[in-house]
Amino acid sequence: MRTQVAIIGGGPAGLLLAQLLHNHGIETVVLERRTRDYVLSRIRAGVLETGFTDLMREAGVGERLDREGIVHDGAKLAYQGGTFRIDFERLTGRHVTVYGQTEVTRDLYQARDAASLPTLHGCSGVKPRDIDTGSPFITFLHGGKMNRLDCDFIAGCDGFHGPSRQAIPEKARTEHEKTYPFGWLGILSETPPVDDELIYANSPRGFALCSMRNPNLSRYYVQCALSDSPEDWPDDKVWDELKRRVPEEVAERLVTGPSIEKSIAPLRSFVCAPMRWGRLFLCGDAAHIVPPTGAKGLNTAASDVHYLYRALVRHYHDRDDDGLERYSDTALARIWKTQRFSWWMTNLLHRFPDQSGFDLHVQQAELAVLSENEAAQTALAESYVGLPY
Repeated sequence: MRTQVAIIGGGPAGLLLAQLLHNHGIETVVLERRTRDYVLSRIRAGVLETGFTDLMREAGVGERLDREGIVHDGAKLAYQGGTFRIDFERLTGRHVTVYGQTEVTRDLYQARDAASLPTLHGCSGVKPRDIDTGSPFITFLHGGKMNRLDCDFIAGCDGFHGPSRQAIPEKARTEHEKTYPFGWLGILSETPPVDDELIYANSPRGFALCSMRNPNLSRYYVQCALSDSPEDWPDDKVWDELKRRVPEEVAERLVTGPSIEKSIAPLRSFVCAPMRWGRLFLCGDAAHIVPPTGAKGLNTAASDVHYLYRALVRHYHDRDDDGLERYSDTALARIWKTQRFSWWMTNLLHRFPDQSGFDLHVQQAELAVLSENEAAQTALAESYVGLPY
């Protein structure tokens, strides 16, 4: 089996890269460890930057996004019992769109199916080989037998635990990591959202976020201990805690109901450099992870896709390899800015176990400055709607 670009990982990053390359006549094969049903069952991010939605349209898969996505021109921050709004549209001329990662992935799968493009599910033992030569290939188990996929390039879109990053020699890569001393308990409920925009709440009891997937599906988060499990948080306890952390006027209009999904996610930051080794290129969680505060995980993966797809098109159409040579440095320059923003938002809104009285007063002063200062609001808005590629 042979293709031009072999893509490891059938999540949104791998599928978006594949679709963009297909539109330029570049052949791809996508290898995915899990079943399609499993991939589509994962509850993930739902706030898309302007750049991401533009990429979806460029890939030819933006029709349902434009029809069903919920455009948000701003977001609200709550502290000390009140709220203030960051007006994205006025401050930047741009917005974000609420559209679940599951729906993004579904749209990309449908486009790939419609074009009869090869996507292999249930691939195990995937191993990139000879990546530092001109003839890389991948071996993998599929359909009960070992297979070999020869290619020109390999795109590792296989997440933090995938084999792509591990294929870069350990002595050749540098990994930076920061773990946070808390997690996010998230619940999904078939209830109307409490607000038409996201509410990020700083509270003495810990952080809370009021979000949504659509007009009848709400997503809520509360900061919790890493030692907690979802079983420690029955629905009544979650709703009670959420109401304690948001302003009273928000709590009064909160509609509660049974959760249909509940999970706890640890918060961490991670960056691997370089993101290229020979003919292997890392995209998304394979190379970097951000805490969910600020909604940068999926969006930063999309910026990687943008840089890599453009570089591959230049290689095949113009015989120009400058984009490929510069891919890692270009992607990392933007990644570190999104890391900074996610780190800043996390420190701004959460309670840390070792915070002193001084730290808490500075945190509240930072929120006060943000509520009063348009320049500070503009800086937040520019990062939230997405830095330019």
